[in-house]
Amino acid sequence: MAGWTDRIPWDSSSCVHQRETPQLNPVMEPLSWMLGTWLSDPPGDGTFTTMKPFQYLEEVHISHVGQPMLNFSFNAFHPDTRKPMHRECGFIRLKPDTNKVAFISAQNTGLVEVEEGEVNGQELSIASHSIARISFAKKPHVEQITRKFRLNSDGKLEQTVSMATTTQPMTQHLHITYKKVTP
Repeated sequence: MAGWTDRIPWDSSSCVHQRETPQLNPVMEPLSWMLGTWLSDPPGDGTFTTMKPFQYLEEVHISHVGQPMLNFSFNAFHPDTRKPMHRECGFIRLKPDTNKVAFISAQNTGLVEVEEGEVNGQELSIASHSIARISFAKKPHVEQITRKFRLNSDGKLEQTVSMATTTQPMTQHLHITYKKVTP
């Protein structure tokens, strides 16, 4: 009897040892400026009405595998202890032949969200379309999120995140600037 790997229509070793980067799907060209590995420079700033202001470091990977989407992961760390903090991963999709974007994210806090918006030049603005959470998520619950990504004139990527909760109106929560470290 053949094993499950015998039914894979490609060389499974290429998934692990792939050396060549596939060509970017043309649908994703308007977001190609986001591709790469980015590190916070300087540390990001976080604040919200219900918490003490804080700083954080973050490593961001935005890549593709040739499909009509980008893959991302955001990994935040405490700036002094390097202890892991917030983490999220997901996908960014573009509606073909438009500037409409969907951002799909799963977070280690138990939040899953779909944000939608538009890309205009080297700026991506998105807002939550739907949010789901684990049944035992901490209160207050997030009810709305907006994000703006922008490639600034220095070639650095900036991200600003605002949120509203069950007890607080929409307020800026995070701002961070990243320096590109790999293409």
